[in-house]
Amino acid sequence: MNIWEYLLIAVIIVVLIFLAGIRIVRPTNRGLIETMGKYTKFATPGFHWVFPKIQKIYLVNVTEQMFNAEPQVIITNDNLNATVDAQVYFRVKFDEESVKNSIYNVNDYRYQIINLARTTLRNIIGTMTLKSANSERGKINTDLYQTLRDETSKWGIDIVRTELKEIDPPKDVQETMNKVVKAENEKVAAVDFATAAETTADGVKRAEIKKAEGIKQAKILEAEGEAQAIQLVNEAADKYFIGNAQLLRKLQTTETALRNNAKIVVPSNTELINVIGEMSGVLPVPRPAPIAAQPKEHV
Repeated sequence: MNIWEYLLIAVIIVVLIFLAGIRIVRPTNRGLIETMGKYTKFATPGFHWVFPKIQKIYLVNVTEQMFNAEPQVIITNDNLNATVDAQVYFRVKFDEESVKNSIYNVNDYRYQIINLARTTLRNIIGTMTLKSANSERGKINTDLYQTLRDETSKWGIDIVRTELKEIDPPKDVQETMNKVVKAENEKVAAVDFATAAETTADGVKRAEIKKAEGIKQAKILEAEGEAQAIQLVNEAADKYFIGNAQLLRKLQTTETALRNNAKIVVPSNTELINVIGEMSGVLPVPRPAPIAAQPKEHV
């Protein structure tokens, strides 16, 4: 074997070692490079090369992650068994110190966050009744978030939020609660129906009152009209027949006779003719003067 063959083998070995040491860090990760078990370099996204078997890179996911705290049975303050489940959203911070803490300060931060969340839920809900736990979910979420944030601050972890997924009471208690809720809903529905019926009755009552007021007003107007008509008649009587009661009686007799299509004879020189003509707008026809007698001529 000549020197060129040795040189070729050496080149192949170098190439293989180089290829074996290539590491690519994605934008979603950060890396910690150790040389013979000692931290030596922080690996940001991009190309990196480590010496095989001597150096090693540990990748850490820095995106937001969600873990389920897993359902667990918790005894509430009123001695009821409630099945509780929650979700925790967190991420490892981007900076070098936080990434180092997530690897070197805690053995398995995922596992420990889950168990810490479960323990914290037992401590919080164990001091509450089942009813208050269901009505104060926001307070439970807040207390759980603050506890996890404080406890994981040295792990390079950022707790984004916590969500209380469910609080399920025992089956028999759930059935009783459902009956209570149903009864409350029926009560509210009955009250709403009664209120609607009362409102409808009140509307009908107001409509009847308005109708009665309208009829009353119409009768008042009709009576006022009749009164005005009577007043006009009285004024006309006072104007044309004041001091002539006997003549008024004659006119009423004439009106009755004419209504029955009777024929009467009225002297042309009577005052009754003048009164009738004046009321109808017709002037009395003047009586022609008598013709004087012509003296006879003597032949």
